[in-house]
Amino acid sequence: MPDMDENQARRRFLAARVATLATVDAEGRPHLVPLVFARCGDELVTAVDHKPKRSPLLRRLRNIAARPAVCLLVDAYDEDWERLWWVRADGEARIVPPPDGRERGEVAHAYAAAVDALRDKYPQYRNRPPDGPVTVITVHRWRGWQAAPEP
Repeated sequence: MPDMDENQARRRFLAARVATLATVDAEGRPHLVPLVFARCGDELVTAVDHKPKRSPLLRRLRNIAARPAVCLLVDAYDEDWERLWWVRADGEARIVPPPDGRERGEVAHAYAAAVDALRDKYPQYRNRPPDGPVTVITVHRWRGWQAAPEP
């Protein structure tokens, strides 16, 4: 059961369409949520979009504010277990709020770049881009596993 090298793990992760984000709240309780993401420079980004939410103050945002260490997971399941694999990206997250229209500089640029990366990856965002907070994740470690080596 071979581990993936870092480049292979990163390549498989970035090709995925959805990931699961793991955060931990201030009391140490874990929280998982599936989400879409994109690569933006050397970082990963995701955003709160227009899909219905229970509240605009999402648990993942509160958790990141309390504890910025996060983990993202992508995986592939198949009934042929020789085709199983997973990749985990461990890192630190920060929240970038939407600019209020008057902001300039690094924060506004980071927000716009993240939304552009998401629009490039997901056609659903081209006509209606995310307008909520952006989560920017700096990955410190890529880990991956596969049941069998790639051909």
